[in-house]
Amino acid sequence: MHPEHIQDMIDDFAFLDDWEERYMHVIELGKGLAPLSDDERNDINKVKGCASQVWLVGEAKEGALLYRGDSDAHIVKGLVAITLAIYSGQSAQTILSINAKDIFTELGLSEHLSAQRSNGLAAMVNRIQQDAAKLDAR
Repeated sequence: MHPEHIQDMIDDFAFLDDWEERYMHVIELGKGLAPLSDDERNDINKVKGCASQVWLVGEAKEGALLYRGDSDAHIVKGLVAITLAIYSGQSAQTILSINAKDIFTELGLSEHLSAQRSNGLAAMVNRIQQDAAKLDAR
């Protein structure tokens, strides 16, 4: 059983009949992200391993990790939005317990992502989980 915020997202995607509708929904989710400043688009925030440029800005606040992110590619920006919806605002322990790969499969996205996009998605998830592991170790 998933946390409510994840189950709600899975339920939303379940209403979409085909890949094209899901693809457009992913792009729309990306459009909802607030842009990062030019200063935040730096090497420290850049996610290594993504074919497109992806930046994640995270901060620990009141026991939770909060993330903002952006990409230079529309579909990848949508994947960033979904990843942030899964993880941002969660405790380090919760982040470490969530299997994003399973969630993306349930959303009906995994089988449609290219190898490069799947690798980029894994790089984003790894980055967030590494941040959570560091916070959890404190």
